[in-house]
Amino acid sequence: METVSVALGSRGYPIHIGAALIDRSELYAPHLGPAAAVVTNAVVAPLYLARVRAALERAGARVTEIVVEDGERAKAWATLDRVFDALLAARLGRDATIVALGGGVVGDLAGFAAAVYQRGVRFMQVPTTLLAQVDSSVGGKTAINHPRGKNMIGVFHQPLAVISDVATLDSLPDRELRAGLAEVIKHGAALDARFFVWLEEHIGRLLARERDALVYAVRRSCELKAAVVAEDERETGRRTLLNLGHTFGHAIEAATGFGAWLHGEAVAAGMVMAAELSARAGMLPRDDARRITDLISRAGLPARPPRLARERWQELISVDKKSAAGRVRFVLLEGMGRAKLQADVDERLIDEVIDASTPQSL
Repeated sequence: METVSVALGSRGYPIHIGAALIDRSELYAPHLGPAAAVVTNAVVAPLYLARVRAALERAGARVTEIVVEDGERAKAWATLDRVFDALLAARLGRDATIVALGGGVVGDLAGFAAAVYQRGVRFMQVPTTLLAQVDSSVGGKTAINHPRGKNMIGVFHQPLAVISDVATLDSLPDRELRAGLAEVIKHGAALDARFFVWLEEHIGRLLARERDALVYAVRRSCELKAAVVAEDERETGRRTLLNLGHTFGHAIEAATGFGAWLHGEAVAAGMVMAAELSARAGMLPRDDARRITDLISRAGLPARPPRLARERWQELISVDKKSAAGRVRFVLLEGMGRAKLQADVDERLIDEVIDASTPQSL
């Protein structure tokens, strides 16, 4: 087992990375009260819920199971209310711990529930997808979606621990694995040029699910994100750089109804668009933009967005959370591993990138 620390003072926590971790009751025990609620979905529950429940019970907790539907559409008020109903029916108090067992959707939903249930209860992440292990389980972002935009309703609520068991990735569908690789590629492109080179050299090993390669990719991604979160917990500055590709990507997700495209797929196409915008703005060498597109394609991810009308792009981009003073701000690249939040992007260049996009079906 390897451990990465998120340094947030009294709110700091460990990220445990390795194989066969979900059964280790000693990893849960320090963070449990007398009761725990495991929030998971209908796909993950048959695979891992009994094992996590057994570990929690060995650690001394009374366990409540809450199983929600699979998919991005679960990040909605109706599902959140069902979680609250189950917590109240089980008579869980403020000394309870909510355990998120699943991917990014479950983590966001369960984390939001933990943040607001009885004004806040303890929370742990047990991510079972690559995307959640390298990104969404780290940093304390919780949210549900709104029809007008992704993750528009939420709060920051840090977990007490993250248990990333890479053995759970063995059961992950290929499409979900590739979607997680989008966030891994993002970390390299935005923050670490040497890591990006490593990914170019080892993408085949990651697609083949070689365990040592996966552990390294998860650990390095968590190290990069933990350093940024420690510096900017509430995303008022440097943490926005982790949103490379997300302005376009969130627009794709909203336009396609939150589910037709996986989050990582949308981010992948969004990264290609952001790299192209960076190149057209004279910030990023054209060769580096091509390297990003090539790596995304080699990972089996879409390098082009669906066709949307320019007006629809503009509408969806305008509600991006990075907007300030009525203007959309983009995370662009000044070079490989050097992301920058850019406020004054020529709208003509944005339109050129949109117009140059071609349809991509999955």
